[in-house]
Amino acid sequence: MGFIFAIIIGGVAGYLASRFMKAETSIVLNIILGVTGAFLVNLLMGILFGLWGGNIFWSLLAGIVGASVLIWGYRKYGK
Repeated sequence: MGFIFAIIIGGVAGYLASRFMKAETSIVLNIILGVTGAFLVNLLMGILFGLWGGNIFWSLLAGIVGASVLIWGYRKYGK
């Protein structure tokens, strides 16, 4: 159930981040960006501040922030 939850929240977070960053991305890329972004932000916040989020709001927020940073990083350094 956690895997399906991560895919759904990651897809929504990736979609919202792509709209915020004005990026044209596919559904698959939205899911990848959202899940990866949420993982990285959760890991960073856990290591630096001891904040390990577990609710839907935190996961969605972490996914949006992380995906936005990944999109920004790709635009800045990926081309």
